[in-house]
Amino acid sequence: MIGTLLRRDLAQFFPFTGSGAALPLLFFLAVAMLYPFAVGPDANLLSRTGGGIVWIAALLAAILPLDRLVARDIELGVFDQLRLRGIAEESAMAVRLLAHWLSFGPPLILATFPAAALLKLEDETLHLLLLGLLAGTPGLAAIGLIIASVTASLRAGAALSGLLLIPLALPILIFGAGALARNDIATIGLTGALSLGLIALAPFAAGAAIRAAREG
Repeated sequence: MIGTLLRRDLAQFFPFTGSGAALPLLFFLAVAMLYPFAVGPDANLLSRTGGGIVWIAALLAAILPLDRLVARDIELGVFDQLRLRGIAEESAMAVRLLAHWLSFGPPLILATFPAAALLKLEDETLHLLLLGLLAGTPGLAAIGLIIASVTASLRAGAALSGLLLIPLALPILIFGAGALARNDIATIGLTGALSLGLIALAPFAAGAAIRAAREG
């Protein structure tokens, strides 16, 4: 049953399969394409600032899928049906977290290669950037799932989700971009540790929010 649920979630969220699912990837690439036009063709400037811009683009791209993470399934009673089949909300949210990350994390990491070429990033910077995104995007997915679950029952939940994600995700952004500024791979370890903590917390927090929304 868990495998079936994962396939369903992936079909719903993965780029180019779900409605609007490609928007985070397209947004990410659009930022990378437009930034050189905004600051000019100075290769040194692009190399110094490009990594930070990629992190900001990844953070903002993570906001776009939040409105379809859980709200529609609550309306359709999907979680009620799963509960009747013996699947707790926490288990469903753990699967949803994995599907959510797979739908935007790896595509953004792959899109970093053309973005790095546009931003004139050096190989060492690109290496740190890829490691940082690999460590940090699961944390962004976990924060997004928690926020989407908490705001699913609110009338302005979609707008509120974006406002909440940005400040809560700032530590990941600071550690991830800070590794580039200091050329310090140890800082990426802090990013990964923060992500692991959020991954452990997300299914329980999101599951509790789903139950509260259903009973409210």
